[in-house]
Parts: sequence; C-alpha cells; structure tokens
Amino acid sequence: MGEPGTKEILNLEDLEASGGIHTGRRHVLSILAENKPGVLARISGLFARRGFNIESLNVGPTDDPTISRFTLTVDGALHPIDQVTKQLHKLVNVLKIRDLEPAETVARELALFKVSADSETRREILEFADIFRGTVVDVSKRSVTIEITGGDSKIQAFERMIRPFGLIEMVRTGEIAVSRGRSAT
Repeated sequence: MGEPGTKEILNLEDLEASGGIHTGRRHVLSILAENKPGVLARISGLFARRGFNIESLNVGPTDDPTISRFTLTVDGALHPIDQVTKQLHKLVNVLKIRDLEPAETVARELALFKVSADSETRREILEFADIFRGTVVDVSKRSVTIEITGGDSKIQAFERMIRPFGLIEMVRTGEIAVSRGRSAT
C-alpha cells in the first residue's frame, strides 16, 4: 500500500486483502465436536467474543452418538474468519472444522409458514405451495401451515409470495450443509 501523500493508486481489493476487514463472503462452517455438555456454549462464546453475529446455528447428532455436527452461518464481511477457526481448533472438544465453499456445498433449510387462509384465498395459497414444492402440514378454518425446504433464496421468495395473504407466523431452522461428492464434510 502507498504511504500518505504518495501518488500510488490503491484499489479496494488491495485494501480489503491487507486489512482482512471485508471478505464479502458468507461462511458456512461445519464443525465436528464431542457430544458433551457445554460444548455449544464454548463455541458460540468464542464467536461472540470475536464480534461475530451467528446468522444461523444447527446442532445435531452424527452417525457416531459421541460426536455432534455444528453448522454455523456467519457473515465474514466484518471480521476475518481465519482467526476464529484457529481458536476453534484449540478448543478441547472440537475435532474438525471446515469452511464450506458455496460452489462445493449442498445447503438446505426448513421453514414453516402459518398463513391466513379463508375459503376465498385458500386455493391460491395452496397453488403457491405447490409451485414451491411445499407440503401442507396443518389446516384449520382460518389458516394453513406450509413446510418449505430449500435454499435461502427459495424460502425468501415463498415468503414474499404469501405475505400479502397474511403471514401469521414463520419459523426457520437455519441452514444445514454437506460437501458435494464423496469427500466427508
């Protein structure tokens, strides 16, 4: 980088690379850790201390009942992710960490939408659910609950379509992800 007062031209990419301030990439981290009490608190605490906002967090068992998989989605635009992953490796209970590349990852999320549906609008709402390959999981006189599975953009698109009918409630699981091909995540 140039010194103050020099005529050297700086570009945004050079500034971002030198400071590590802005990566512009959403990171999906897959973390394998021991299935023990307090592990979630230690992992989430590490992100909080570093100033990261966890956009979504999922924890579930693996094929080995002694190991859990954590899938965290964080925005890497404000802070460099590499420092956090190095510190995660130092945690006793953490076994493996992968920062999943978007092009090499299959990611999905589940969402439930409870929508106002009277006799006049129910048919149109069900047509939207069908277009988005949604599943009707509950029906009452005045509402319908639809399950949608897919990527973030699909869920947001469905929300935009049904919101005008009267979105009563929406619940999202957060993203889960696995690497493409035969390699283990």
